[in-house]
Amino acid sequence: MESILSILAPMILVVIGYSIGSTKIITQGNQALVERLGKFHKKLEPGLNYIIPFIDRVAVEDTIREQVLDIPAQQAITKDNISVEVDAVVFWKVQDLMKAYYNVEDVERAIEELVTTTLRSTIGELELDQTYSSRRDINQNLLEQLNEAATDWGVKVIRVEVQELKPPADVLESLAKARAAETQKQAEIFKAQGTVESIEMLSRALLEQPNSKAVLQYLIAQRYVDANQKLGESPNSKVVFMDPKALSEAITDLIGAGDSPIDGFANGSSIRPHDQ
Repeated sequence: MESILSILAPMILVVIGYSIGSTKIITQGNQALVERLGKFHKKLEPGLNYIIPFIDRVAVEDTIREQVLDIPAQQAITKDNISVEVDAVVFWKVQDLMKAYYNVEDVERAIEELVTTTLRSTIGELELDQTYSSRRDINQNLLEQLNEAATDWGVKVIRVEVQELKPPADVLESLAKARAAETQKQAEIFKAQGTVESIEMLSRALLEQPNSKAVLQYLIAQRYVDANQKLGESPNSKVVFMDPKALSEAITDLIGAGDSPIDGFANGSSIRPHDQ
């Protein structure tokens, strides 16, 4: 009896060892590649799989789920010769594990190098202002070029997002000053247009009034009173004495006789004081 057990025991151990060595469990979301005598044999799907010990070996087991690759900041030169610092994030997944393992040495490293090269090339075709307004176009262009190149790697790039485009500090300062100057210029243009429109409206209103000279005289006097009031409110104000008679004569001289100044403005010419 003991002799039989001594014979069967090693055989039982061999069977147990063979059974353990021939089973391979692949977790959900993963795939594995099996090589037989050094050559690709089959692909293992999630669940319980069987291989031949010592003849078959699992060459690689990897995820086929979506992955995220953060591309470090890179230096790129725009079309108008401005250096910018740009980084991106890539969302990708393995579609064919056999190609990803056998066609490229390091698929993740290959994607990173491809993104860097494509990103620099894309930025180089745009001027600095275009890089800000064309962010979506840059992402789409990167996605198309990456998928075209990564097909042979068994990889699909799902989306690419450029996270930051950062020019040098002195360029940012110059852009800020240029924008401020443009804003000021537009404000002055709008103000001038508003003044012209106001004068045109006043001119038309005066032409419709039978006592236009009296109305104009009243408006000028009102502006004079307002100006003197503001002058009096100023901490650096000075007292100015003016002869009322001289003021009246000045206003009368400014208005002039007849309606020619108003008529002239309405016809497109400017209002000019009478020749001395």
